[in-house]
Amino acid sequence: MGQKKHKPEEIVAKLRQVDVLLSQGRPVAEAIRTISVTPFTYYRW
Repeated sequence: MGQKKHKPEEIVAKLRQVDVLLSQGRPVAEAIRTISVTPFTYYRW
């Protein structure tokens, strides 16, 4: 399975999306699944 290199603009957009989901009361794990990245990638960002 190849690795995907996320562009900085994509990272910012995905992190903003997670921020919105968390503010709606969603759990972190669910928000991470929604943006299609692994927990390791999310916490590395």
